[in-house]
Order: sequence, then structure tokens, then C-alpha cells
Amino acid sequence: MFTDFFYRLREAGLKVSLGEWLTLQEALSRGLHNSSLTDFYYLSRMILVKSETEYDKFDMVFEACFKGKTWDPEVGANMLKWLDKPEITDMIAQDEKQWLNQIEDIQVDKDDVEEKFKQRLRDQDSEHNGGSFWIGTMGKSSFGNSGGNVGGVRVGGRTGFQSAFAVIGAQKYRDFREDRIVDNRQFMQALRKLRQFSSKLDIPKTELDIDSTVSETCNNGGCLKIVMDKPRKNSVKLLLLMDSGGTMIPYSSLMNELFQSVNKSNHYKDVKVYYFHNCIYSKLYNTPECENGDWIDTEWMFRNLDSDYKVIIVGDAAMAPEELYADNGNYRGPNGGLPGWEWLKLMKLHYKRIVWMNPKMAVGRAPWREAETAIKALFPMYRLTVKGLNDAMVTLLTGRENTEY
Repeated sequence: MFTDFFYRLREAGLKVSLGEWLTLQEALSRGLHNSSLTDFYYLSRMILVKSETEYDKFDMVFEACFKGKTWDPEVGANMLKWLDKPEITDMIAQDEKQWLNQIEDIQVDKDDVEEKFKQRLRDQDSEHNGGSFWIGTMGKSSFGNSGGNVGGVRVGGRTGFQSAFAVIGAQKYRDFREDRIVDNRQFMQALRKLRQFSSKLDIPKTELDIDSTVSETCNNGGCLKIVMDKPRKNSVKLLLLMDSGGTMIPYSSLMNELFQSVNKSNHYKDVKVYYFHNCIYSKLYNTPECENGDWIDTEWMFRNLDSDYKVIIVGDAAMAPEELYADNGNYRGPNGGLPGWEWLKLMKLHYKRIVWMNPKMAVGRAPWREAETAIKALFPMYRLTVKGLNDAMVTLLTGRENTEY
């Protein structure tokens, strides 16, 4: 089991080295786990996991290897699948307050419930809904979720009447994972990485140069000698182009988070934001409504926004082939005599650094797959996740591509 734990961690993508594994063995030989599985969990996580973004993977592997060996396990994947019924929680929410008023004085023998729960985990081999014995939903059992029992163990599901004294099956570190869709805070953190400082500005020396101050003070026999320097300013100019409408409607909230994050980022030399629908053509819109007439010429953008702008294109690349290749493929506005594919190639020709961020997590369906594949061959394409956005920022700064999408 112990060796299997090592290989499962590696298979899950955690880069556990042999040196770290030997360190864990040494810690165990010294008894630092206190003969406790819980202490072994924290000890092994401390030694083997390098980032909190990997906590969720570690927890899932640990549960798979050591489930049922202690009272506080994560239940198996099949059990959580049986109990994952979010629609049930919505059904009972309206009765929550009335139900809670009726149960305030009920007492529960926690030790007895825990012992029975461990027994059910060992014996249960199928899904159960209703009833009063097995782990399930909408029943009178002390185990499961969305039922009518008081003071049991909630397994999976979402909190409802909040009477459970223990919660099993919740992934505590899911929000730390790098494959999550990003939120506003994570947008801000990733965008801060897009920095190229320059001190070649003709401005007064108003910033303390700590290194030079220390050096000059030492050279001055220990008498303080303050050295000032010009403040460094971020020289990056950012051009954000976002697909709007149609198949992008499900991602509207995500696009708004990105827009707000860019607008709050006051550390860029310049930021420009425009919109398009499905593909870039001869016009770019000033607002996400993409109304005819409220636009700029794409050729004007080429003339006025020089090639030093870092370009982030955000879209799901979900379009029919004719929208990409036909001269009249833009059904919402003018093509300017060129198909969308040619406009995209002009983008690549004019701007040195471009990345395409895709909020869609799965490969597109035919016939959209053809357009998506073509665009991926033209621009570095990344998923709009924490890791994807961080990789995209590296590509914009260094030109090095990560083609994991």
C-alpha cells in the first residue's frame, strides 16, 4: 500500500522525487507520524506537496490509498456520484426555517452514529435514495444528504438544514487547483505577471535605491548615504480582444471578470479593449453588444496601435468553416473584402506577441472543430484556467509557447 501511494501520486501529476520519498520514510522511522493516520496525512503532505495548488490532487490520491482506515475519510468516488443530486437541495431550501424550529431540542448520540456510519461504508455497494438505513438522499437515514434526519453525517451534496455534526466527501482544496476557471482575484494575480519594467523615462529620481544606498553607506565608513533612482514603470502595452454573443453567452460572467480585472490594472503603460463576434473581421466593436456603427476599423488599429502591444484574444473559436474562410462569412457586419482567416493572419503578421485564451474546456463539436483546429495552429491557444492564464503570460513576455491545450 505504501509503495502504491508513491506511484499513484506520480500518476496524478505530483512531481514527487525519490529524495522527498526517502525523507518521508526517514520521518516515519523516527515516529514523527505518532502512529496516527491523520498525522501521517499532514506529514506526507508537508514533505511531498510543493504548492497548495496540488492539495486537491494529493487529497484524492490519499483517499484512494487509505480510505476506511480512519474515522475521517473522504468517501469513494462512486459513493459521491450516487449522492450528487444538487436539484434536491433546491427543492428543500424553502422548508429549511420551519424544519429547524422543530428539531432544536433533539439529542443525538454521536458515537453511535459514527460507528454505524463506518459499518455502512464497509457494507454498502449500491446507490440508495429514500429509506432509513443506507447512505443516501431524501430519506430518514443518519447518513447522506437532503434527508429528514437530525444530527447525522452529511456525505456529499450541499448544506441544507445544517444539522449534521460531520461532513464527509467535501474536497477542501478544489479552489486551489490550477485547472480551475479563474475568478477576479486570480485574473489580477496573473495579469501582474505581465510586466516589463523600464527606467529610461525622463522623470525625477524619486525612488529609493536600496542596494546602492547600502553599498554607498558601506563605502562611506558606515555613515548613511542615500541614493535615489528613477522609478521603474511597466512598459507593457496591452490589447484585449474579446468574443461576444452567441456561443460566448454562457461565459459572460467570466468575460466581465476579465474586463474588470484589466480595468483595475493600472500598472500597464496602455490598455485597449475591443470586441468581435466569432471571428475578427474588418471592424472591431467598442462594446460587447457589438452594435453596427459602434466600431473601429481593424486597419485603423493596425496603424495606431503599434506592433509592441501584447495581444490577448479571448474566444471559444466556435464558428462554422465559412465564417472563417468565406469572403462573406461575417453575417453581422462587413468583411472588408477578406475572409476572417486572412484578418487573423494580418493580426499575426502585425503583432509580435499574441495568445488566444479559450474559456471552453472541451474540444468543440463538428463543424466548429475545424475552425478551432485552424486557429490553434495560427496562435498559441490556452484554456482560460489559472494555469492556462499563467502560461499565456509567460508566452507574451518571452515568446516561449506551451502547447498543452
